[in-house]
Order: sequence, then C-alpha cells, then structure tokens
Amino acid sequence: MLTALLYGLGTGVPLVIGAAIGLRWQLPTAALASLMAFGAGTMIAAVSEELFEPAFHQAGALIAALALFAGAGVYVVANRLIENKLGPRALGWALMLGTVLDGVPENTALGVSLAGGGGLVLLVAVALGNVPEAISGAALTRDQHDVAGARTLWLWTLTAATLVLVTVIGNALSDNLSHTHIGIVQAFAGGATIAVLADSLMPGAYREGGWWVGLATAAGFLVAFALGG
Repeated sequence: MLTALLYGLGTGVPLVIGAAIGLRWQLPTAALASLMAFGAGTMIAAVSEELFEPAFHQAGALIAALALFAGAGVYVVANRLIENKLGPRALGWALMLGTVLDGVPENTALGVSLAGGGGLVLLVAVALGNVPEAISGAALTRDQHDVAGARTLWLWTLTAATLVLVTVIGNALSDNLSHTHIGIVQAFAGGATIAVLADSLMPGAYREGGWWVGLATAAGFLVAFALGG
C-alpha cells in the first residue's frame, strides 16, 4: 500500500508542480515544446510495453482491441465536445481532460502493475508527460479563459489527488481482478493515451517547437524503453 501511495504521488505531484510553474512563469516556447515532446516519447514506450502488450496477452487480441478503441473513443468524443463549445482556444481544457481520461485508467493500471513488480516505465512516462501537460494546460486555461490562477491550481491539485487515490485503489483491488479485467483497464488506458498524444500533446509540441521536436520525442522513448529493459 505504501509503495502504491508513493507511486501515485510520483504521478500526481508533477501535475501540481507543472501547474504552479505554468501559472508563475512564462517558459520559453522551445523549452516547453521539448518537454511536451520528451513526455510524448516516454508515453509511447509505456503504451506499448506496460499497457497494451500485457493487455494483449492477458485479455486476448479482441478484448484488448475493443478496450483500446473504447479508451481512444471516449477521449476523442469528449475532446470534440469541448472544442465545439470553446472553439479553437480549448487546448488548456483539452490537456486537463486528457490528464483525467488517460490518467485515471493509467494510474489504476499502475497500481495493479505494482502487484507484479512492474510499473517503473509507466511511472516515469506518466510523471514526465504530466509536467508539460500541466504547465501548458494551466497557463492556457488562465490566459485564454480568464480563470483565476488560484482556481486553476486548485483544479490541477484536485486532479493530482484523484490520480493518487486511483493508484492506491487499483493496487488494493489487484488481488480481486482477473487477468481479463486487468487487461481491459490497461488497454483502455493505452487507447486514451494514444488519443491524447495524437490530438493534443504531439501537435502542440510540433506547433510550438517545430520540426526538431521529433528528436526530443525519440529521446523520451529511448529513456523509457531503457528503463523498461
């Protein structure tokens, strides 16, 4: 239980730190784009190694595929509703939505994975992905939608606390879940993560940083892959 709490804090605290940084300072565009791209690279490795691959073997190809598309579909539809309501200036809310929709199943999967001695790659990937999402999301929410800084920080702190809680709950329930159920959670998280990468994180990194952010993405993937090896 203590390990699950520490891992949960390892994913939640970066959200609060990132939101505080985004509200306090205006980071250079190149630096923020590099962080977003690096985090995207780590998340690509985590999806393949610690989310979809084990789900594919534990739940079977069909169930894993359905859960993957369900996770991606939920995020895509929810993100589309936000875009229709807020218009093209909805990126800040989209990043927070992505953090919740992929973070809850991801952290649940993280808590479950701890029972088998895994989870390190996923922890690193989520933590590194959360920082730039929170930095840019908090700043954009404040600047584009006139949301008070204190309220914005509180929203991201609440999101972080939710992720810590679901990590602990996932770990506590791991003994009562079948391999199929675990695989469904992992594949759903993988699908939501892929959708976040495609719809928000990677386009934002490219738009802000330009062609060279591909190198930062590759670096993030290499670091996470090496940790998993």
